[in-house]
Amino acid sequence: MTFVFAIERFLTINKALGRGNNSNFVRKVQYHLANKNIDAALAECDRQKGSVGNVMKAGLRRYNEMITDSKLTTDQKVMAIQKEVEEATALELPMLQRNLVFLSTIVSTGTLVALLGTVMGMIRSFANLGTEGGGNASELAVGISEALYNTALGIGTSAVALILYNMLTTRIDSITHGIDESGFTLTQSFASLYK
Repeated sequence: MTFVFAIERFLTINKALGRGNNSNFVRKVQYHLANKNIDAALAECDRQKGSVGNVMKAGLRRYNEMITDSKLTTDQKVMAIQKEVEEATALELPMLQRNLVFLSTIVSTGTLVALLGTVMGMIRSFANLGTEGGGNASELAVGISEALYNTALGIGTSAVALILYNMLTTRIDSITHGIDESGFTLTQSFASLYK
């Protein structure tokens, strides 16, 4: 289960990362916005094909609308762009975080299942020892061995799931940072160019 969920999340997150470096993408969009070339900025979003590009594209569309809107003040226009970016972000983030709860659950329950298996193995060992009046050392060793196998398997599974979970959340954090950077870029660009 750990590997199934991890592979599914890696594929989804790699697709969400898009093409190329997000920081370079944001710089290219900033360059196009500084030159007031919104069509080129939108084309960059289409080439990026990731979550940051999707959020940036939604913000750029609203950005373009706000340029020609003469009814709103600059602050209201910036707020409208910011709201559009937040709405697009709200659509992207759940897709990135879906199924991570299963990995975090495996991390927590893996050690508990290992402990349960250990206790069950020890109960079986001591039950055999008690019923045979001093017991057979080989049956005692089998029970203890079973307990230790359960411990090792549970702790190993939890450790692998924890490593994968942390790797995935780190990638999601980098995407989230790119989304935040893109929203900041849009609002700052608009505020400085269209006062």
